[in-house]
Amino acid sequence: MEKVRKSQAEWQAQLSAEAYYVTRKQGTEHAFSGTYDQCKDKGVYHCICCDNPLFSSDAKYDSRTGWPSFFQPISDGAVGEKEDNSFFSRRVETVCARCDAHLGHVFTDGPRPTGLRYCMNSVALKLVPAADPEDS
Repeated sequence: MEKVRKSQAEWQAQLSAEAYYVTRKQGTEHAFSGTYDQCKDKGVYHCICCDNPLFSSDAKYDSRTGWPSFFQPISDGAVGEKEDNSFFSRRVETVCARCDAHLGHVFTDGPRPTGLRYCMNSVALKLVPAADPEDS
């Protein structure tokens, strides 16, 4: 996968102020404020920065944390991980493997089959709806 690299000015011009803050400055949106927390629509969640497919709606579940949560990425290599020791805690940051956008964090308190909870910021994602089989 070819990396997407842009200057901070290019990212700022492309993204909303909130998306820039979250994805490029490792920010976090407020709990229960994001578009996708309670979304039940079918499709694939892509990176808002580079359009890389990240998560399938089939892996989404209600973690009751206020952020959209998934038990696994759409494919191996779609999401990267980095150690995050900010805020006096040890967490694992998740980033887009293609452009290094901050997406959220992954925790080990998720459901089966993986036991993982990828807790994402809605503003870092873009849902591409599944094609309607009746449209074919």
